[in-house]
Amino acid sequence: MTATLALSGTFTLGFARGGAELRQFFRNREQVVFTFSLPAVLMILLGSILDGPTGQTGVSSGQLLAAGMIGSGIVSTSFNSVGIGIAADREMGALKRLHGTPMPPASYFIGKMIMVAVTSVAQTVLMAAVAMLLFGLSLPSDPAKWLTLVWVLLLGIVSCTLLGISISSLTRTATGTVAVVQLVYLVLQFISGVFVSPITHLPKIMVDIASFFPLKWICQGFRSVFLPADAATQEMAGSWELPMVALVLAAWCVVGLVLARLTFRWTNEKP
Repeated sequence: MTATLALSGTFTLGFARGGAELRQFFRNREQVVFTFSLPAVLMILLGSILDGPTGQTGVSSGQLLAAGMIGSGIVSTSFNSVGIGIAADREMGALKRLHGTPMPPASYFIGKMIMVAVTSVAQTVLMAAVAMLLFGLSLPSDPAKWLTLVWVLLLGIVSCTLLGISISSLTRTATGTVAVVQLVYLVLQFISGVFVSPITHLPKIMVDIASFFPLKWICQGFRSVFLPADAATQEMAGSWELPMVALVLAAWCVVGLVLARLTFRWTNEKP
């Protein structure tokens, strides 16, 4: 009974924190504009420059890139924004003040995931609309593809948010965290085939390394949703590998939770 009440209290505090996170995010206009505009602008620029025919009839390289970048935008709103935001809050003392309230780390994590979920859905809608207008991408008509969209989105949000929480503790300054997060994200975008369409144009060793991380599988899952079934031939394995997508992302949810719980700290002070 006590455990049930404690769990209920954790989720109640987490939802309350999620509301506060959303209010804080949308009140910061600069952060809102940057978070939503950067992935969309990159997609427009790179898609326009690199758009062209592929080995697959009816699928352009611009469509391949756009579908993958919709998935990459989810990582931007979770891993990047959370990692940098927590580091900044910790440096300014906001987390230290929050630690003085009866809020366990689990509730704080839930609050972050709620904020990321809302912004990620908005980001997905925005980028999908841009891709439809500029690159002829089509919304899925198959209910199974909509289901795939939901579970890839959810697993991507949970795993990348927890990893963002973890990486926020890697350095003791917000500036240092910005550098680390952006470097990791940029490298993973290149080796995961986000900026190179199709992914088979990349050296196999790069894709093998990217296969250990969530970004490659999130983008592959989104390509399976927005592209025709025949486009799977443009993947390294020649198929969408959706069971592997689910397995890798679920594994990173578990690993991310362990890392977040072990590394998260309310202040920069040494224990």
